[in-house]
Amino acid sequence: MLPCRSLSDLVKIIGDLEREGITFESLSEKINTGCASGKLQFHVFAALAEFERNLIRERTMAGLSAARARGRIGGRKPKLNEKQIREIKALLADPAAQVKDIAARYGISRTTLYKRVGVVQSAYQAR
Repeated sequence: MLPCRSLSDLVKIIGDLEREGITFESLSEKINTGCASGKLQFHVFAALAEFERNLIRERTMAGLSAARARGRIGGRKPKLNEKQIREIKALLADPAAQVKDIAARYGISRTTLYKRVGVVQSAYQAR
């Protein structure tokens, strides 16, 4: 199996092989670059595969744009809503509050807490 990411990669690899005197033969597609018709068939199939990949990309981008126009936002929903963020900020104002306990109470990690709430100084640290 040849590792390639694009049509140009595939054509370059096959070209490199041919310069070394090696012909490419695909057993599943019955393509053999050792003859002129095999080379033509290889390039046609490779171009069609690239065309299909570009069509899929265009359709995906159009779908994402249409979804954004309808107000949809991709990605995961936030773990905390605005009310919970305000509650957490209030809890963190208590100098005895432990970040790990607050995070456990809301079912989030400390990292998520810091990302969503920001760095909040306790009343004790503010003095």
